[in-house]
Amino acid sequence: MSLIHEIDYGTPRSPSETMVTLTIDGKSVTVPEGTSIMRAAMEAGTEIPKLCATDMLDAYGSCRLCLIEIEGRNGTPASCTTPVAEGIVVATTSERLDRIRKGVMELYVSDHPVESLEEDTEEFDLLDIARKVELDEVRYGFDAVRHRDSGIDDSNPYFSYDPAKCIVCSRCVRACEDIQGTFALTIAGRGFSSVMTAGTDQSFLESDCVSCGACVQACPAGSLIEKTVIEKGKPEWSKITTCAYCGVGCAFKVEMKGDEVVRMVPYKDGKSNHGHSCVKGRFAWGYTNHKERILKPMIREKITDPWREVSWEEAIAHTASEFKRIQAKYGPRSVGGLTSSRCTDEETFLVQKLVRAGFGNNNVDTCARVCHSPTGYGLGTTFGTSAGTQDFDSVEQTDVMLVIGANPSDAHPVFASRMKQRLREGARLIVIDPRRTHLVQSPHIKADYHLPTLPGTNVAILTALAHVIVTEGLVNEEFVRERCDWETFQDWAAFVAEERNSPEAMAVATGVPAQSIRGAARLYATGGNAAIYYGLGVTEHSQGSTSVMAIANLAMATGNIGRPGVGVNPLRGQNNVQGSCDMGSFPHEFSGYRHVSNDEVRRLFEIDWNTPLEKEPGLRITNMLDAALDGSFMGLYVQGEDIMQSDPDTKHVAAGLSAMECVVMQDLFLNETANYAHVFLPGSTFLEKDGTFINAERRIQLVRKVMEPKNGMADWEITMALSNALGYPMHYDHPSEIMDEIARLTPTFTGVSFARLEELGSIQWPCNEKTPTGTPVMHVDTFVRGKGNFVVTEYLATDERVGPRYPLLLTTGRILSQYNVGAQTRRTDNVVWHAEDVLEIHPHDAEERGIRDGMWVKLASRSGETTLRVLVTDNVAPGVVYTTFHHPDTQANVVTTDYSDWATNCPEYKCTAVQVTPSNGPTQWQEDYADFSRRSRRIVPAEAAE
Repeated sequence: MSLIHEIDYGTPRSPSETMVTLTIDGKSVTVPEGTSIMRAAMEAGTEIPKLCATDMLDAYGSCRLCLIEIEGRNGTPASCTTPVAEGIVVATTSERLDRIRKGVMELYVSDHPVESLEEDTEEFDLLDIARKVELDEVRYGFDAVRHRDSGIDDSNPYFSYDPAKCIVCSRCVRACEDIQGTFALTIAGRGFSSVMTAGTDQSFLESDCVSCGACVQACPAGSLIEKTVIEKGKPEWSKITTCAYCGVGCAFKVEMKGDEVVRMVPYKDGKSNHGHSCVKGRFAWGYTNHKERILKPMIREKITDPWREVSWEEAIAHTASEFKRIQAKYGPRSVGGLTSSRCTDEETFLVQKLVRAGFGNNNVDTCARVCHSPTGYGLGTTFGTSAGTQDFDSVEQTDVMLVIGANPSDAHPVFASRMKQRLREGARLIVIDPRRTHLVQSPHIKADYHLPTLPGTNVAILTALAHVIVTEGLVNEEFVRERCDWETFQDWAAFVAEERNSPEAMAVATGVPAQSIRGAARLYATGGNAAIYYGLGVTEHSQGSTSVMAIANLAMATGNIGRPGVGVNPLRGQNNVQGSCDMGSFPHEFSGYRHVSNDEVRRLFEIDWNTPLEKEPGLRITNMLDAALDGSFMGLYVQGEDIMQSDPDTKHVAAGLSAMECVVMQDLFLNETANYAHVFLPGSTFLEKDGTFINAERRIQLVRKVMEPKNGMADWEITMALSNALGYPMHYDHPSEIMDEIARLTPTFTGVSFARLEELGSIQWPCNEKTPTGTPVMHVDTFVRGKGNFVVTEYLATDERVGPRYPLLLTTGRILSQYNVGAQTRRTDNVVWHAEDVLEIHPHDAEERGIRDGMWVKLASRSGETTLRVLVTDNVAPGVVYTTFHHPDTQANVVTTDYSDWATNCPEYKCTAVQVTPSNGPTQWQEDYADFSRRSRRIVPAEAAE
């Protein structure tokens, strides 16, 4: 088994449509002009030996193994860099070629510490090719190895580097540069001493390496190798599945030994990642077997009691009895549920079905409420559909990228690598963000404009950009007249043209110089294909929906919608947050974003589900917490969400959960919300279930089970059992049957099935009779709503204001090595990069407060206070501080307020007035909560209870 999985040298990136016919080893082959002879030979069924060539990298031609002979030409050119030509006759093998290859391989092997080609060792490309060329001895000895034997570098927690095995082929260096774009590796030394190094004589852990695994995947000599392969040995079988981390939706080959995962290898045919990965998806899957994972159901009467392990039968019966009791006492609307954006489409669909059909109300919500609900509202209002417009491949045709409120290098790293590839090819970049993110800092790409807007002023700066486009005549009037509602455009254009919306006027609010805004607007409007990418820095504001509509206005006004290379692209946070929304997890919508008050739609579901359904929208999560404090909402079924850590105003969340009589937590670990739960139903990981995820580009992909659920049941089976116990019958033998129901009830999914997904690999919705293979680019000829709808976006300053008591603005975000609330990544070796949340503060603000790098500081707001260590950095502007929310010890959301988006109640995480002062350590609240958490997690095993 080769260490280079699913890689072979492929076609050029953009071959001509002109076809060329040539002869290879006596066989006629016809391929596009521009194809390499190596690829043409593969088309003819001949694999030419190679070391430096892979289809993940541009042709290099350095290894001298893929040599060929061309009739009538001198020499032996490299087949990977030699293009085909009409009528040529190629030989891939001959006595001369065999002799040269064998000699080359002998030199390579002499550079490698394997003195016997027959010894039992993990196979890799180097030895595999040595055997193919029938190399059975090395005449030169192994002196070169001793020049590089500087010891194995085991500093990285996931892979090992042995410089003695390095053959200096540069594949790892090229992978780091061309695929990942980090430039962390180099070739150092000369002659026999040449060797790959990380950084400048640094260990891998100390270097700029981001542990994406591209170098490990590229290494043909076993010099870079996963530690799990060393520990567990060769994989025996594999399946393709979809990553359960961010919204990029990378496809992986899960390589197994028995029922144990050996490694996750990025799948080259994955449409969203094309064989690349990040540290989380590639390596951070160990939480599946973590000792803290809960595998048995548990119940308790009060949250101060220890947990008692019970059987699945008792747990399900007890939960159903409690929900029935609560509804009998407080009414049918006194209970509800939360779906999970980490679970499959099929599992979230069943939870909302349970709430609507089993509970008899619409009290269902999902984590998208607190992240991308403004995307749904804003894009639905302007374009007519609640999702991004492009596929990820579209970036390859983008000339100008406008990135606002997003840090893709940390939150969506695999797609960020593709963005950086395009930027190095010449695309232009505009970044609107309070922080100097990696896209701004990177020495290998250049942001034409960084607009460090103050938190809370996105609408102001977007409207100012629109002012320039309208007043300087940069509107694509032909597109607007043909594709958009002319009346709403005129109203919008008149509004943005007002002087109060000019860059000069808005500079006071945004803190961004007017000339920078004007330059960025001109570049976006005139620079060619322009695409907007945005994240939670746009949506998590009191004007989040307004900002999304302002973004859509810009795209429509400039005609940057409806073709590859342009569009409006929300970078979704969790692996299935798009899917959880698509499946009807909001209290006012069925699957496919159809309102519950629509009689025709509701009747469709009533017939299929054989039960009457409520026409009134249910409670949002924030309303559920308020109603709990009012005494009218007493039971909550939570599937895989940790609202205690992820939702704003932590003390309010704790009060709401404490007021409920039955909180049911279904998850992998005893998380912060489970501290307030009365029933714990152990969940299953993505490796233990079948189903589908939908990524940020609307791509539906299969999740395939590689092991049986360690808890005994997949999540969809748990929900089904609970529904049956409540008296609403559900019966499915496999998640594919649930998808068939989704397709039957949801127009945008009519053509989707597991069989179709197996056939096509993946499908981007809408998929129906009109688009049987899916829709990579939306709104091509017309908007889903018909005519594009311009919306006036009045800037209103947030009610959260700085002042003498709270003079700084806090904004929050994520970091590369951790994911969301950290429940999974904190239980992996990723903690070596981020063991705690830290507060970034500008040197000027730190000096004013007597704060030094690494000190404990108190972060206080009107809502609460916490303590954490500080990082003094100019990544943030004066007056702005920043932290992550991955660690429960910090409880960063204890300081965020209850302000939220006017349309969707998405919390205003990104703009909180705070003060920062020196501290001696954790606050009393943190210490009290930590003590409560420890007591809340006591477990009485079933054996002890007996």
